[in-house]
Parts: sequence; C-alpha cells; structure tokens
Amino acid sequence: MSDYIEIKGISGFGYHGLFEHERQNGQSFAVDVKLELEKKKASKSDDINDAVDYSEVAKLVYAHIVGEPVNLIEHLAQLIAEELLDLFPLKSVEVVVHKANAPVGLPVGDIAVRIKRSQ
Repeated sequence: MSDYIEIKGISGFGYHGLFEHERQNGQSFAVDVKLELEKKKASKSDDINDAVDYSEVAKLVYAHIVGEPVNLIEHLAQLIAEELLDLFPLKSVEVVVHKANAPVGLPVGDIAVRIKRSQ
C-alpha cells in the first residue's frame, strides 16, 4: 500500500522557454507534485520528524520555478523530480508543470507536461 502527499498550484514567475520574448518578459508557471512515500510511521507517531515536510517541498519547487531558466518545461519537471527524489525518502514523484501562456499560436486553456520518476 502506498501513501501520497499532493501539492497543487505552486506558482511563480519564471523566464523559461525557447523564445527570446519568453526569456525577456517571463510568465507565470504553476507546478503540481504528487509524492509517493511511506507515511505509516508518521501517521502513528504524530511527529514531524517522521514525516516529509511539505512546506520544504513547496519551497524547493518554487525555487526551480523562479530560478535558472531552462528551454523546455519537460526539463524543468525533470530537475524538480530529481531533486525531490534526492532530498526526500520517496518511492516516486509525479511532477506537472503548467505553462498556460505557452506561445502556440492560438488560444489554449493550459499546456502542461507530466512526468513520473521513481527511485
């Protein structure tokens, strides 16, 4: 049996993208993460030391959103997944990067990339 923590809508302003205007002007990004982990110990102990601190997870994701620009949101998702797996005792992580204002030449509600990575 697996347990999960989900954090949705971690938002920030970043400069990711292939085009010069994306790098100059920036845009809003949002990220959702779903962490698969063992929560049995924390659920029994009621002790934060036995849990993954989701405020730290959110801060890490936000730092990537507003941090060093990348060309592709696929790469941004990969960087986030790798760091989460390195820093926290996770079985797997799913990362969704939303780029609602992606320059695709016509109106769209959202463009999102979803990846899942495991230990």
